[in-house]
Amino acid sequence: QVQLVESGGGLVQPGGSLRLSCVASGFTLDDYAIGWFRQAPGKEREGVSYISSRGGSIFYAASVKGRFTISRDNVKNMVYLQMNSLKPEDTAIYYCAARRGAAPWGLLTSYDYWGQGTQVTVSS
Repeated sequence: QVQLVESGGGLVQPGGSLRLSCVASGFTLDDYAIGWFRQAPGKEREGVSYISSRGGSIFYAASVKGRFTISRDNVKNMVYLQMNSLKPEDTAIYYCAARRGAAPWGLLTSYDYWGQGTQVTVSS
């Protein structure tokens, strides 16, 4: 069964840090590029970060650049999102998604597999 599972979300104070993980099962992650997306209540899902299958290309949304870092470990079949200096506006459900094709990295429909999401809440 092909599956992506996110973990690492939670409640954190402004300025704090969280590390999200995305683990794949049922397929080999190193054939896929991975995107992290988030969706806040009442808002559309948006791209946060992206890493190509071998890690050679990395992109960030302007709102998180300099605060978030994406990385991957293809041996462990995992991708990570280190989130530092968190702000209340980072509050959302965070999803990882995998794709093999080429398209603008923020294009949701270009992704083949999606996880169920993990909640991140930044609040004092």
